[in-house]
Amino acid sequence: MSSKSINYEYCDKLVEKFEKVIEKPIIKKSRVYYTGVDLGTACIVLAVLDENYEPVAGAYKYADVVKDGMVVDYIGAVRIVKELKEEIEKKLKTELIYAAAAIPPGTDSLDGGVIKNVVQAAGFELTNILDEPTAANEVLKIQNGAVVDIGGGTTGTSIMKDGKVVYVADEPTGGTHFTLVISGMYNKDFKSADEYKRDIKNHKELLPALKPVIEKIALIIKQHINDHDVKSISLVGGTACLTGIEEIIQNYIKIETYKPRNPMFVTPLGIALSCTESILE
Repeated sequence: MSSKSINYEYCDKLVEKFEKVIEKPIIKKSRVYYTGVDLGTACIVLAVLDENYEPVAGAYKYADVVKDGMVVDYIGAVRIVKELKEEIEKKLKTELIYAAAAIPPGTDSLDGGVIKNVVQAAGFELTNILDEPTAANEVLKIQNGAVVDIGGGTTGTSIMKDGKVVYVADEPTGGTHFTLVISGMYNKDFKSADEYKRDIKNHKELLPALKPVIEKIALIIKQHINDHDVKSISLVGGTACLTGIEEIIQNYIKIETYKPRNPMFVTPLGIALSCTESILE
C-alpha cells in the first residue's frame, strides 16, 4: 500500500541505516552509546545509536521468553539480552552502558519492574521505560492518528493528537495466534510454523487463512479508536511485517492504514532514541 498521506521518510531512512549496521557495524569513536532493548514476544532486538543518535550497530534473536507481553522466563531473557549486548560490544570494541526499554501500554504496574530488572541484570544502566507504540512514534513522528504495535502476543494502540499521546491500550492477540493457525493448518510444530510465517515468500499463500485473526486485531484497534477522531493508522511491530496485513485492517476499519519500512525495527529504534545518560531510579 502507498503511504502518500503519511511521510515516513525519516523512519524509513533510519530503519534502512539500522538494517545495514546490523550486518556491518560502524566502528568509530563516540563519546557515548545509547541502546534500545525491545523484549518482544517473538524476538528480542537491541538497537545501538551513537552520540548523535545515529544507528551504529544492532542484533536480534528470536526467543520465547515473553508471552502476551509479559516476561515468563526471566533467566532466559537476561541471558539473551546479555549475549546480544556482548556480541555488539565485541564488534564495536567498547562497553555499552546506557539502555532504555519499553513495555506494552498499560502494563507498567504489572511488568515494568521485571523489564527493568532484566535490562539491569544484563549489565545496563537503565535510563528510561516507555510504552511500545509511544516509542515507535519517536521514529514515525505521527502528529495525529493511531500508532498500532502488533507484536507476537499483544496489539498495543496509542492515539496521537498534536504529537502527544492522548490514549494507550493493549490487548492479547498477535503473531503467536498466526503461528497457531499455521501450525494446525500445515500440521507443523510451533517453531516450524513460526519460521514458515516469517518467510515473505509464504505470505501471499498464508494471508487468506490468517484473515480471521487479522480481523480480530482490526476489531481490537477499532474498539480503541472509536471514541477518537482518528484519520489514519500506522502499523509497527514484527507481526505487521506480514505482507497485506494493512489492506485487511483498512478494509475492516474503513480508515487509511499504512506501515513503514520493516515495521519490526521501528519500536527498538524509538526506544534507543529515548535513551539518555540519566539513570532511572
